[in-house]
Amino acid sequence: MSNAAVAGAREARVATPESTDSYLVAVYAVPMDPPLWTETHAPTLDELPQSEVRERLERTVDEPMNLVLQGPPGVGKTAAVRALARETHEDVANDLVELNVADFFNRTKKEIREDPRFESFLAGRSRMAKRDMINHVLKESASYAPVSGDFRTLVLDNAEAIREDFQQALRRVMERHHRTTQFVVTTRQPSKLIPPIRSRCFPVPVRAPTTDETVAVLERIADEEGVAYDDDGLEYVAGYANGNLRRSILGAQTTASAAGEITMAAAYETLGEIGRDDDLRGALAAAESGDVAAARKTIGTLLDEEGYDGGELLGELLRVARANYGGDDLARLHRLAGAVDLDLAVGTDDRLHLTHLLVAWETGAGDESGTVA
Repeated sequence: MSNAAVAGAREARVATPESTDSYLVAVYAVPMDPPLWTETHAPTLDELPQSEVRERLERTVDEPMNLVLQGPPGVGKTAAVRALARETHEDVANDLVELNVADFFNRTKKEIREDPRFESFLAGRSRMAKRDMINHVLKESASYAPVSGDFRTLVLDNAEAIREDFQQALRRVMERHHRTTQFVVTTRQPSKLIPPIRSRCFPVPVRAPTTDETVAVLERIADEEGVAYDDDGLEYVAGYANGNLRRSILGAQTTASAAGEITMAAAYETLGEIGRDDDLRGALAAAESGDVAAARKTIGTLLDEEGYDGGELLGELLRVARANYGGDDLARLHRLAGAVDLDLAVGTDDRLHLTHLLVAWETGAGDESGTVA
């Protein structure tokens, strides 16, 4: 695969409608013309809000090593990786490769094969098993020589969803290409990674930024954009996002776009109207009608791109259900939720367990006899 093809595939990734920020634009009703502040104000290493993250990553600029960035959704793990890549690579467009685990494990073979990022790797391999497809893409992504410098960076986002057998395959790829490829894993649950991968990576904990740290980021961006603001407005946006830095930046952009300023009154009026209830009602209605694919897509979007964790989303589903359903249907949903709550606590795939909940509910499981699935 040529360097031009690699670059073209990466551009296709950025443009895909399933990307995180594209979804958030739709959610927050930011006009499509202006660029997203998460992109135009992507932080440098010096601008990362968590000082301990800055210090750890700065150590790796001159001494590249494999990394595990671990922390909650939306706190800046991927932004930190990209900031590091801009420091270490002259040609970031070609020497930084990002793969979201969801791109593999939540798609069919056909969807993987037709993805612009992977189709050159998989041309003529239509009979290949899905497992072999994934292994092949990992090997090919890691094997190409760097365009600039001595190494490339391969990022695996949301790695907690990788099954153990695929993690073993990843370990072998890491061993084979350790001289020319820096592997960076981002995850919410580092304990889900097998010990051989953890032992090969330098850990970088990324905690949720404090309110003061978030306000500092929003203040920098507002100053650069020339948007009027007051301290109360920035603090409201930071508190509304509850530690999710991505959500706070897009919330500030939404407020500025709607009101022309980021004040307390403007932020309250703008962000107070935003909620996920319509999406949750849609997921429940889709499951009730038997459209499992639509329900699963909504659940996946809320988990991967809006920053919910499984337990939080389960609680939100039940809250919305209580306002829209009653009687036996609501009672069954609550009985099923009790079992799924345990699955979420011990399992690795929130999407699977929540989708299973909705499918079981639609099929009549969870009746008073105690049948769950």
